Amino acid sequence: MFCYQCEQAAKGTGCTMVGICGKDVQTADLQDLLVAVTKRVGAYAYRARKLGVTDRHTDRFVIEALFTTVTNVNFDPERVAEKIREGAAITARIRGLYEEACLRRPDCFQQIENLMGLAPDPLASDIEALAHQGQSVGVQARIASLGQERAYLHDLVLLGLKGMAAYADHAMILGREDDAIYSFFHEALSAVGDPDTSSEQFLQLALRCGEMNLKTMELLDAANTGSYGDPVPTRVRITPRAGKAIVVSGHDLKDLEELLKQTQGTGINVYTHGEMLPAHGYPGLKKYAHLVGNYGGAWQDQIKEFDAFPGAILMTTNCIQRPKDSYRNRIFTSGLVAWPGVAHIRDRNFAPVIKAALDAPGFATDEPERYITVGFARNTLMSLLPRIVEAVKAGTVRHVFLIGGCDGAKSGRNYYTDIAKLVPQDCLILTLACGKYRFNKLDFGEVNGIPRLLDCGQCNDAFSAIRFAVALAKEFSCSVNDLPLSLILSWYEQKAVVILLTLLHLGLRNIRLGPSLPAFVAPATLRLLSEKFNLMPISEPHHDLETILAE
Repeated sequence: MFCYQCEQAAKGTGCTMVGICGKDVQTADLQDLLVAVTKRVGAYAYRARKLGVTDRHTDRFVIEALFTTVTNVNFDPERVAEKIREGAAITARIRGLYEEACLRRPDCFQQIENLMGLAPDPLASDIEALAHQGQSVGVQARIASLGQERAYLHDLVLLGLKGMAAYADHAMILGREDDAIYSFFHEALSAVGDPDTSSEQFLQLALRCGEMNLKTMELLDAANTGSYGDPVPTRVRITPRAGKAIVVSGHDLKDLEELLKQTQGTGINVYTHGEMLPAHGYPGLKKYAHLVGNYGGAWQDQIKEFDAFPGAILMTTNCIQRPKDSYRNRIFTSGLVAWPGVAHIRDRNFAPVIKAALDAPGFATDEPERYITVGFARNTLMSLLPRIVEAVKAGTVRHVFLIGGCDGAKSGRNYYTDIAKLVPQDCLILTLACGKYRFNKLDFGEVNGIPRLLDCGQCNDAFSAIRFAVALAKEFSCSVNDLPLSLILSWYEQKAVVILLTLLHLGLRNIRLGPSLPAFVAPATLRLLSEKFNLMPISEPHHDLETILAE
């Protein structure tokens, strides 16, 4: 096992005995094999597409397989093995379509044989043998074959694809797909499997991944708003109400909607948790009166929070941690997320979740009311744009800070709380993703009638922040880099990686990133990014703030 895809990689280099996330060696090896299988599928699909052949089963498998290997998604070796076997069947399917298209083009077969790092063919039948095969296609095998610099750049692209797959999967679930996005997945997977791909080609591919992720986040934005309406500013209760309860965590709005439908009239109150908080801003979800508030904070606090929660728990996507025995019989997973021994809902029939909630005691009394406000996504930000422009021109708003990203348990993340507190009263703070839990319950007040803290939503709602920044630059007839706007980002997993690639694709400079820099970025690559984009690590809150405002 060697895994360094998240910010909490052991010793800042990589996990080798067990994942900091809780992933065991067998699951890690199986995930490596699943990635290799997916690279083979992508290689065939890319070549088939060049001959005019597409296959939607193949398209959807690629994004589901990659999303399965994102940090804190699937910890169940049996489920990962099941996906590997599905991948073997998909490989046979797309290879057959490719070979059929190649009947009159014998030269089609030449390139596919030269690809490296692909899954052995045929695959083993039992799970132990599959895990053993996975050991030959992991990070260390890539480093031995490609050398460290190219292997790290390979993984920068691969991890970007994993993050983008999460967004594409959410959009697909809501009925939005884009063939150009699928086509890029196949092209990129083929390239990362090619031993002749150069460092420069990998770097360009990483920036193209960022470009395509912007398109993917736009697709997801259209899926979310098309299904549930444009988010509006909404006060959200953050203290419990008396009654039976279900808390929903993760990112999947469709799962939340179906649960809300199925719990109507049951007397059960539904709470959001973690990245589900922005759901309260969507008209199509906030209309349910029994969606009563948000419980707890970000994903890394769930063990303590779920242990204290007197109801049922539904995990809809990544963010799950090893459940304690005290709540193992009342936590459920859905979609691609899984943990061994935890009941899984495959068909959005949430009857077992509802029963667990009714059997649990629920909250005995109402706690004193406390609220925060969410819902400052794309449309709302654009409606505020004239007032913000006027305030900047008048000098009543001096600067805009985007402080957000992934939260995590690793030390150093108090930086984001501290710098948010230090931001002067004449400045605005945009935030998004679960990193906002470091400060979103503080009272920042208003400036010029505008709330100083503007919560854009989930991590994918970086799209809203980007649209706002571009519109602001247009108003001032300048580059985004010339605006009084600074990005201070926290990262944890692969969705944050691909968002960073999107920002770099757009040419944004002076981004501060923390709490530590990625282990999979080679020193030479980091120097290049520093020189070209002035990408820099966070330092000390007072120093960073003074430097930013001085600029």
